[in-house]
Amino acid sequence: MSCLKRNTELTFVFSSSLASFSLCCHLILAEYSCVPVSSRVSTKIQQLLNTLKRPKRPPLSEFFLDDSEEIVEVPRPDPNTPKPEGRQIIPVKGEPLGVVSNWPPALQAALARWGATQAKSPALTALDITGKPLYTLTYGKLWSRSLKLAYTLLNKLGTKTEPVLQTGDRVALVYPNSDPGMFWVAFYGCLLAEVIPVPIEVPLSRQDAGSQQIGFLLGSCGVSLALTSEVCLKGLPKTPNGEIVQFKGWPRMKWVVTDTKYLTKPSKDWQPHIPTANTDTAYIEYKASKEGTVMGVAVSKIAMLTHCQALTQACNYCEGETLVNVLDCKKDMGLWHGVLTSVMNRIHTITVPYAVMKACPMSWVQRVHIHKARVALVKCRDLHWAMMAHKDQKDINLSSIRMLIVADGANPWSVSSCDAFLNVFQSHGLRPEVICPCATSPEALTVAIRRPGARGAPLPARAILSMGGLSHGVIRVNTEDKNSALTVQDVGHIMPGALMCIVKPDGSPQLCKTDEIGEIVINSRAGGTMYYGLPGVTKNTFEVIPVNQAGAPIGEIPFARTGLLGFVGPGSLVFVVGKIEGLLMVSGRRHNADDLVATALAVEPVKTVYRGRIAVFSVTVFYDERIVIVAEQRPDASEEDSFQWMSRVLQAIDGIHQVGLYCLALVPANTLPKTPLGGIHICETKQSFLDGNLHPCNILMCPHTCVTNMPKPRQKQPVDVGPASMLVGNLVAGKRIAQATGRELGVVEDQDLTRKHQFLSEALQWRAQVDPDHVLYVLLNSKGVPVCTATCAQLHKRAEKITATLLERGGLNTGDNVVLLYPPGIDLIAAFYGCLYAGVIPVTVRPPHPQNLSATLPTVRMIIDVSKAACILTTQPLMRILRSREAAASVNVKTWPTIIDTDDLPRKRPPHLYKPPTAEMLAYLDFSVSTTGMLTGVKMSHAAISTLCRSIKLQCELYSSRQIAICLDPYCGLGFVLWCLSSVYSGHQSILIPPLELETSLPVWLSTLSQFKIRDTFCSYSVMELCTKGLGTQTEVLKARGLNLSCVRSCVVVAEERPRLALSQSFSKLFKDLGLSPRAVSTAFGSRVNLAIGLQGTSGPDPSTVYVDMKSLRHDRWEVFRSWIQYVLCFPSQILPGVRVIIVNPETRGPLGDSHLGEIWVNSPHSASGYYTIYGEESLQADHFNTKLSFGDPQTLWSRTGYLGFIKRTELLDASGDRHDALFVVGSLDETLELRGLRYHPIDIETSVSRAHRSIAESAVFTWTNLLVVVAELSGSEQEALDLVPLVTNVVLEEHHLIVGVVVIVDPGVIPINSRGEKQRMHLRDSFLADQLDPIYVAYNM
Repeated sequence: MSCLKRNTELTFVFSSSLASFSLCCHLILAEYSCVPVSSRVSTKIQQLLNTLKRPKRPPLSEFFLDDSEEIVEVPRPDPNTPKPEGRQIIPVKGEPLGVVSNWPPALQAALARWGATQAKSPALTALDITGKPLYTLTYGKLWSRSLKLAYTLLNKLGTKTEPVLQTGDRVALVYPNSDPGMFWVAFYGCLLAEVIPVPIEVPLSRQDAGSQQIGFLLGSCGVSLALTSEVCLKGLPKTPNGEIVQFKGWPRMKWVVTDTKYLTKPSKDWQPHIPTANTDTAYIEYKASKEGTVMGVAVSKIAMLTHCQALTQACNYCEGETLVNVLDCKKDMGLWHGVLTSVMNRIHTITVPYAVMKACPMSWVQRVHIHKARVALVKCRDLHWAMMAHKDQKDINLSSIRMLIVADGANPWSVSSCDAFLNVFQSHGLRPEVICPCATSPEALTVAIRRPGARGAPLPARAILSMGGLSHGVIRVNTEDKNSALTVQDVGHIMPGALMCIVKPDGSPQLCKTDEIGEIVINSRAGGTMYYGLPGVTKNTFEVIPVNQAGAPIGEIPFARTGLLGFVGPGSLVFVVGKIEGLLMVSGRRHNADDLVATALAVEPVKTVYRGRIAVFSVTVFYDERIVIVAEQRPDASEEDSFQWMSRVLQAIDGIHQVGLYCLALVPANTLPKTPLGGIHICETKQSFLDGNLHPCNILMCPHTCVTNMPKPRQKQPVDVGPASMLVGNLVAGKRIAQATGRELGVVEDQDLTRKHQFLSEALQWRAQVDPDHVLYVLLNSKGVPVCTATCAQLHKRAEKITATLLERGGLNTGDNVVLLYPPGIDLIAAFYGCLYAGVIPVTVRPPHPQNLSATLPTVRMIIDVSKAACILTTQPLMRILRSREAAASVNVKTWPTIIDTDDLPRKRPPHLYKPPTAEMLAYLDFSVSTTGMLTGVKMSHAAISTLCRSIKLQCELYSSRQIAICLDPYCGLGFVLWCLSSVYSGHQSILIPPLELETSLPVWLSTLSQFKIRDTFCSYSVMELCTKGLGTQTEVLKARGLNLSCVRSCVVVAEERPRLALSQSFSKLFKDLGLSPRAVSTAFGSRVNLAIGLQGTSGPDPSTVYVDMKSLRHDRWEVFRSWIQYVLCFPSQILPGVRVIIVNPETRGPLGDSHLGEIWVNSPHSASGYYTIYGEESLQADHFNTKLSFGDPQTLWSRTGYLGFIKRTELLDASGDRHDALFVVGSLDETLELRGLRYHPIDIETSVSRAHRSIAESAVFTWTNLLVVVAELSGSEQEALDLVPLVTNVVLEEHHLIVGVVVIVDPGVIPINSRGEKQRMHLRDSFLADQLDPIYVAYNM
């Protein structure tokens, strides 16, 4: 019963608030005092209490909040912006559709009629490549062949029980434009067989532009059978087995050849079923959306028939007329007029394919002249080409034409083409009133067409509109500036039997006002019915019901969106000013791609670019659309010509359209993806631009002028709030002070141990006496074979010899500085202890690289000069290098200090070994070049190095029986401590692997860990990167060799920078298959003032990552990442024993709360004593090493690390059971970039840049006169260099809200890296300013 009662009370606890819950816990403990505190129930209650006290996570939705409102500068509305003022538009009705008594019940019936009664009447004439007639298909032949195909499709493809095709199945028609006859037969054959034809383009290659989108169309329409001609089938790409390749994104297809010789003549008793036209789908016409998705518009049988009837009435077609068709007969006007309506009216169609037009631009004009054609179907391009080539033709007569239908007459720039063509050919009989522009849409088919006017009647007036008004969606007549005017011609009246409205293009389909630009919507029986297989998209397009200003529907009749933007002019004439798919919405204003093309073409493009090869599109960058223009450059255009043209285009578009261009790119001729009829494939071009596959030869980026929604720079407020107020404010807000402490170092009780640990030199002597044969060091070569070992006694004796030589040959005084110039190895360690025995101060220096003396020797010389070294200890090979002729070219070799080689030392012992009088005496100097290019040396005392070694021993549990592997450079920082000092102090065995050996044999480090079953290893980021890049693909081979990393407990990366989490995670994932634990990898943190602040220990909690909002870091705060776009990963460091850390405001020097980012200050007995300087900069010394807080704890002396970071209390528990305080390092304070009043960390920007393109091997950023400069190393071919410029600009603008001023593309290896693998950004900046980078390309963004 008591147990039941407890559970009941526990249930009450769960449903209570925190206060009542705490009270309930006390009551329970009071009532059941017999229950021990450590019992299970009490523990659970305590855990529950702890859980409730922890801050709750925000709900999931808050993680995905878009913070654009906080970031983007919202422009204030302009009071002068034009607004529509007219009344609400009234729907416009077309003329009634006439009733004709002998109208066929279906289109197939018309073909059957003409095939029987007018068998010899010509239906189609096709031209060869020279423009001469190739063959003529009569109505009799068209009928008989279509009949054969229908019979074959229904009866000969499968068996009687399992036919391949059923009524209503979709069939792809794959025919080239140059073979219209085969297409006609296939189309009408499908109609007679009652299967649904889906005409598509011929795929030319596996990676053809738009091929994947065509695959989407075929998939959504359920197409699995394709009809084609024998010639076309032979031209399709094949596999080695001779089969048609599987095109990208296509479903599995069965191919059927429809040449007459393969068709079966139908039996006498077989007749096709020709029902009266109904709402079943007749054919599917493909349509590409703005995003590039290809969808199929289904046209019903009744819509097809009604459309033919409406076109016949509108165009006044007569039986037996001749029509010249230059358009693609598979879709749009070319199909509706040239294939369907022509058969309905027994018209003779002469088809002029695109290939013929390319070879002979005048061919269509010649055909009109020869055949006295009454109607011609053309595009503006055909008018332009004919006009350019007309000089050779004198006897052309175009007086027979009664309708010159301009299919793209709705485009604004068609006006000039029509006028120019008329101007040239009016003398050849062309009458002005026969030019009939029209407006069409894949969804609504023909929307409007201008009827031919009476001879001599005045032509319809044109509208001269203000560009500014159009950009705001308002019609305003332009009366002032002709340059900013758009002249548009009408496209006639809407089709017979149709009803038209103009609705707002965005949001609900609200009726526009009479002076407002909107989308044309049509209700007609002669339109498309749906997007086949896509019901969701269909509803939004084909079932639109317009609403009035109150939001009430104007009726129940559904309208179809046409995608055309326009208005209704006087006399119900329709004017089109653009298309939805060409609409570019920039800063709330509309711009039409066609208008921008027209402006670009007006800037004398003949010398620089090709007229018809310009792509205009927009890309979304930083919460707005940005306009990009890409054009093909002529091969003979010089770079100077190109940039002059680009500059003029920028000025023209800015002046006429009042909009800035984001990017203008010129690509080599014939490199832009083309549509099958020669136009530029806009969607593929845009995708290539975004993917970095465009390969421009010239590029101009203008982000400074066109990005107008940048947030205002942060204005730093004067510091009126003192540090005390900030401290109190944090406490009031419930935030603790951001500080953390490592565990206690403890007190050494044993007198021997005290003596041993006082000085490292004494520790080595003690070990040589107590355990002389214990191996302290093992040095491995590139094969993993030990080449040198050192026991305690051997190391001691070798150090004694060096001491004796120093005292004998060096002429040194106690406290003199001695440079140790050795390759990584045991000689360096012996020389170090030899110096301690002699009472001189060792200075370890990286030896110069023999193959790169000019770059590496000056650094050696600088350290020797700065340290005032009295002597150099080195090896014989290095001594020869220092005195070589090659060295003399870089430095003055005659002024070296005394050089002593230690290869062949005499067997002498020194008379005595030096013992420092106090532990505060200087032990060694630690010199290092920081990432900002500053050479700094710090002084390390005997007490500091003993304490540091003790701290590392406690943290890593190092004992004499342990082995650790070290793959680090041993010249400075924690790398030197681990290589030279730690083993002598703790007695563990160190296996030394010089990082240079990995260049010879990459697996040597990992194989050593496996072979010796190493539990703890230390490496650098450069070593980890070498292994990740070089061995990442060889894990299976290494596994087969028996390499096993399951023994590794901790792999610590030694660095003085923000942890490179991406590299650490890649390393862990790649070698997980070799047994490496994902918890093993961690990062140590040290700085110049304290060589080791954080180091992952054996007993501490596992390292954990935290996602931090990048935006908050710029404001010197940190918040757990909630937005879905901007974050940075931080990796913690576990604080070493004896170390105290506090986060401080670097300006006020007051302590900060734990939500702030600030400078990391450290208090520790193993901090350096100060900088080693030759000018005695005491102020800098006091500021960095012996500084005090301005408030809070004014007594404690702190050292300033120069690094920004924060402290976070994690959910993990440390060894004592307390929650773990983790130190997170964000970056160096000296390297931060102050831009727009915010603090940026270079690594964040560089991480974004490196993600921008696959060919960016490495990147670095710095500032130059308030401009952000990005240097990117190109690992791919040089033709990709200019692809990087827009991608780098985009990613920095998107993720960091900064405009890149200069993008520099360089070869791999140009960005300087120091020995620790850290970028030397200041050296890079100096090289850039001195013009020493030898870049591939430099882009100065405007």
